[in-house]
Amino acid sequence: MNLILGYLGLGLVLALAGIGSSIGTTIAGNAAEGALKRRPEGSGSYMVLSALPATQGIYGFVAFFMLMGRVATDGALVFGIGLSVGLVCMLSAIRQGQVCANGIAGVSQGHNVFTNTLIYAALPEFYAILGLVGALMV
Repeated sequence: MNLILGYLGLGLVLALAGIGSSIGTTIAGNAAEGALKRRPEGSGSYMVLSALPATQGIYGFVAFFMLMGRVATDGALVFGIGLSVGLVCMLSAIRQGQVCANGIAGVSQGHNVFTNTLIYAALPEFYAILGLVGALMV
């Protein structure tokens, strides 16, 4: 049972973080596609903001590799950490995608909000980083 919980935890951290990143980048990417029709010269800003939610998937991947060696001995712990970090990364990426989408819309309307959007988007990112650091500390 311990082994099953461990592998389930590994799967959850990887899957949830990846799902969140794909949803977050899609939310921002959809906004970027609409913005390109209005103001195509802002495509560089749109691309940077669209890619930002992908980092949570990387955090899930890092947590996966960190936890791999502990599956056999600490299965229940790996499950708990995997579920926790996976959920934090997933929700963080989705919310970050929404912040980035709003920033993309603002840039496309001619407002100078790119830098501010990066700052606001870093706030949900911070919690994903905290989740990964917490996993490192266990």
